Amino acid sequence: MVKVGIIGASGFTGAELLRIAAHHPEYDVVYATGDSQAGIRVADLYPSLAGAYPDLVFDTFDIDKASGLDLVYLGLPHEASMAMAPQLVGHVGCIVDLSAAYRLKEASHYPTYYGFEHDQLGLLRDAVYGLPELHRAELSGATLVATPGCHVTTAVLALRPFVEAGLIELNGITIDTMTGITGAGRKPTNTNLFTSIDSNVEAYGFLTHRHTPEIEQELGAQVLLTPHLVPMSRGLLATCHARPVADAGMSTESLLALLRDRWADEPFVVVATGSPSTKATLGSNAVHVTARYDERTNTVLAIAALDNLAKGASGGAVQAANVALGLDETAGLTKIGVAP
Repeated sequence: MVKVGIIGASGFTGAELLRIAAHHPEYDVVYATGDSQAGIRVADLYPSLAGAYPDLVFDTFDIDKASGLDLVYLGLPHEASMAMAPQLVGHVGCIVDLSAAYRLKEASHYPTYYGFEHDQLGLLRDAVYGLPELHRAELSGATLVATPGCHVTTAVLALRPFVEAGLIELNGITIDTMTGITGAGRKPTNTNLFTSIDSNVEAYGFLTHRHTPEIEQELGAQVLLTPHLVPMSRGLLATCHARPVADAGMSTESLLALLRDRWADEPFVVVATGSPSTKATLGSNAVHVTARYDERTNTVLAIAALDNLAKGASGGAVQAANVALGLDETAGLTKIGVAP
């Protein structure tokens, strides 16, 4: 069995990791921290987990308790993860970080997009980006994995095949996303109050959203990202617009064929002929993608949907960890959504 620790298990991504871990045939969760909830039973904070963890209690972080574990997930704020990872390297088998602390290969982006200087450049260089669909070979045997952002996974899996095929212009790509309130985290703020989110849709992160350089890094193209907060608990839908290169000679049928060919062997990418929806991916590690070509405006339209807490965060982290540890990549995960 893989001995697992979850640091920051009391947050939404931590709770989702606990949910997925309960179904993982190789996992034994032996350590779960949540400093603000230390001493509280997991089942009391998240009754949905009571059946799997009736006696597990949130602990405080102690390096001695983490040392020797096969796998440690970090569900912490960005700077906290950057500070903690060096303490764990060499003491645990594999670290999977769900923050952005090790996602960006260009350290100069951190002050601009995250407001801090990166002081762990060696680890930043060594970290493997945890999107198996693009980095499976590098993930094998990795000891530090940077889990992708949810907006990034959605948009990149929708657009990357067209970039690779040289079918779309690499500048001026627009990405509009709609995301659930859990993306804002568990800590109460004015943004996630019921009275703020109920019956309301609001754009945020104008021009400088944190996931912009990450999307550009993984897509290899210039993008304008505009996220929108919508009144649902979880889910993310990305609508992407791009200009085809001259004389591309494309059609909706050819775009869909390319998506099917590129993602044919991927266990969690579903190419849809209809419109992807967040509800179809709820609770699953699946991402649903589709595309259209609009001859009238000469525009490529690519759309993708996923569960922002599952494939967009904790599920994607487990998928990457499975690859890193040489386990079945699909272990503990499903591509079947919960509906109705």
